[in-house]
Amino acid sequence: MLKTIGLLSDSHGQAETTLRAVKLLVKNGAQLLIHLGDLESMEVLTALAVDLDGQGRLSPPVHLVFGNVDADKDLLSDFARTLGIAVNDPVGRLEVAGKTLVFQHGDSKAWMKKALSEGVDYLCHGHTHVPRDERIGRTRVINPGALFRAQKHTVAILEVPEDRLQLLAVPEE
Repeated sequence: MLKTIGLLSDSHGQAETTLRAVKLLVKNGAQLLIHLGDLESMEVLTALAVDLDGQGRLSPPVHLVFGNVDADKDLLSDFARTLGIAVNDPVGRLEVAGKTLVFQHGDSKAWMKKALSEGVDYLCHGHTHVPRDERIGRTRVINPGALFRAQKHTVAILEVPEDRLQLLAVPEE
């Protein structure tokens, strides 16, 4: 049963950093990856669907939404789908271990308000480049931080049944 989610955001074209982030998330038990937007390149998409060990062991399933700097969404969507990545733009919604998780980039306050008004269990977003873990009503609002333009590059592991969030620093090259 799916229960551990790896969250990452704001790659801004940094494929090598994204690859290190994916490997870190998988090492820490991620069974599903969600990228919260601002990918900016096909190389980042390739890093998300990487062959982890050179023997065909691919990263876990990947979902994504686009961010405000993802200019050619059609081209990126087509390429993502050829890699087996699910595109949920502008907002994704998943049921995981009996909980509702909504994810979007974070630049649309209307989508944020809608998810909060519904009282979903988790609302995950990027955009601000700042980690966040806050409860608003019954909703846990999570931002894993960023893989670019951040003092420290971070991702997050969410263990849904335990409602446990772990922020992880992505190692430098």
